[in-house]
Amino acid sequence: MKKILVSLCLTLATMTVSAKTYSVSSPNGLITVNVCTDNQLQWDIRKDNTVILQPSAIGLKTDIMDFGQNVKVKKTRSSNVRKSSGNYGLLQMVCNGLIVEFRVFNDAAAYRIVPTKPLAKVVNETAEFRFAADYEAFIPYVNDNRAGERWCYSFESYYDRQRLSQMFADSLAITPTAICLPEKRKAVVMEADVENYPGMYLKKGKGNSLQAAFPPLPLEEEIGGYNRLNLVPTQRAEHIAENVSRLPWRIVVISDSDRELLGNDIARRLGPVCRLTDTSWIKPGKVAWDWWNNTNLTGVDFRAGINTETYKYFIDFARKNKLEYIIIDEGWSDPEDLLHFSDKMDMAGIIDYARQQGVGVILWSSWRNLIQRGHEKMEEIMKHYGDMGVKGFKVDFFDRDDQRVIQSVYEVAACAARHHLLLDLHGMRPFGVQIAYPNIVNFEGVKGLENSKWEPRVGDGPLHDQPMYDVTIPYLRALPGPFDYTPGAMVNAVRSQFFGNNDHPMSQGTRVHQMAMYTLFDAPLQMLADSPSKYMQNQECTDFIAAVPTVFDETVALAGEMGEYAVVARRKGNTWYVAAMTNWTARHLTIDCSFLGDHRATADIFADGINADREATDYQHQRIEVDGKSRLPIYMAPGGGWTAIIR
Repeated sequence: MKKILVSLCLTLATMTVSAKTYSVSSPNGLITVNVCTDNQLQWDIRKDNTVILQPSAIGLKTDIMDFGQNVKVKKTRSSNVRKSSGNYGLLQMVCNGLIVEFRVFNDAAAYRIVPTKPLAKVVNETAEFRFAADYEAFIPYVNDNRAGERWCYSFESYYDRQRLSQMFADSLAITPTAICLPEKRKAVVMEADVENYPGMYLKKGKGNSLQAAFPPLPLEEEIGGYNRLNLVPTQRAEHIAENVSRLPWRIVVISDSDRELLGNDIARRLGPVCRLTDTSWIKPGKVAWDWWNNTNLTGVDFRAGINTETYKYFIDFARKNKLEYIIIDEGWSDPEDLLHFSDKMDMAGIIDYARQQGVGVILWSSWRNLIQRGHEKMEEIMKHYGDMGVKGFKVDFFDRDDQRVIQSVYEVAACAARHHLLLDLHGMRPFGVQIAYPNIVNFEGVKGLENSKWEPRVGDGPLHDQPMYDVTIPYLRALPGPFDYTPGAMVNAVRSQFFGNNDHPMSQGTRVHQMAMYTLFDAPLQMLADSPSKYMQNQECTDFIAAVPTVFDETVALAGEMGEYAVVARRKGNTWYVAAMTNWTARHLTIDCSFLGDHRATADIFADGINADREATDYQHQRIEVDGKSRLPIYMAPGGGWTAIIR
């Protein structure tokens, strides 16, 4: 790790505005945070003398104190910190047995509370975000609670575009949440580095404000939820956490244009240190997946389903297309005991066959089944399958992020790492643990392609606008970490032709819209969700998808507007991967290839066909020569896309 260079200011002369107000600025001097200790501890954010965040309360109530009012500052420290991961202005305030630390980057401001000694009980935390006017916001509301429990949710939300005054007062929202400021600026509220503490939700506050809310500590639980896969709290405490050593970062990301949010890495800059000394065994890659396509195969001489022949077929498909993994979803084990295989197939034989073919096997599990019998049982399960040659677990139905579950995720990650197992966490959103334990290669927490299986029609089309959502999540959902959208549908439909079908699903939007997701969406473990039969019938598209890596060396945001469209270029080695997607609005754009520099190369391009507005599978495939001076005019049909590999 590069040495951290710190320039300390030994006096407060440059940062004191008044007797009880302190300031700290970003390295470029454009963003300033003012911290006021009069009466109530508050912070505000300004950029270019424009108010981003009005004075907003900071506080913490424990079993022994109520911190935030009449704060006595004993000591402060300010510095300009220069790191390889990013520079920032730092302000630390020691007060009432706590350290409140502020960091101001060129694109964000954040604070966290760190006790000088562990807090036995945290009753509640005050984190307020007050805005100057009744701005429009992109709000991801909590819905579809498990067993009716308020805090038991899968973290999958479409975005309601409402003004702050229109927020539903009785509803919770998850983060990140975007506030639309004047002059096309955005302020995105989120958190990072959550450990031994509950996740942060947002609710309507007084005036034009958002107020943090936290799930109370569970006291009792029962098996419930969908298909008895959850552990649902039946009783919660009147406090949110116990034995707390530090609180998470509370963050406001600031963008002058939406494009600046694409590829923003603030969660990593404020994340924990990696806790694994050896990460060489962690192999990202692409996955052939069985569940979305309902194991529908054609042209085979066996009955497709949850059986040995089907999974060997998936393994053969993965090998032929150079996919690193297959996932065997629910049904491979006894419903209550992961150490006992289902009698539907020869699991040991399948795992051995995959090893011979150079394909890794990842197994599905519910969180409940993995942890319910204690740490020793989980260790036994992980060791057993690690020794067998299984490469990882897709752990599903967390559907909570109270303190107990956050602790459990760290424990599951550490246990999996001991046995060199990857993790893909479903029913969970990223919160920093993936930086501490990079064997967590993906999360769900997204309204992905699975929702097309049960999407209802209303009038002349689907209830939800999936293409609009698809060009919103790269700006918001991607900020805290990767997401397992599970793209790759080969049956594609324009809006008027789409309908949900569980057994034979399709996607909203064009074929190339789906193909572009492999570059646009951040997913180190990336699925091919459709059937091997469908991919082999569309081998030209499959070859392109298989050639796109799942991790990149560089990201360049080219253009975009939240909820409208997005254009990104990513580099892996000397090869560039470029993708664009739009909502239901057709678009003509121009892609500036200056990211290529002096490099001259061949662009392998897939674009929406001339008839893609009426037949969504229509596409054009061409190869052209390009260089850094090229300007590529592109067209995207309604719900369309454009994508290229430039070598």
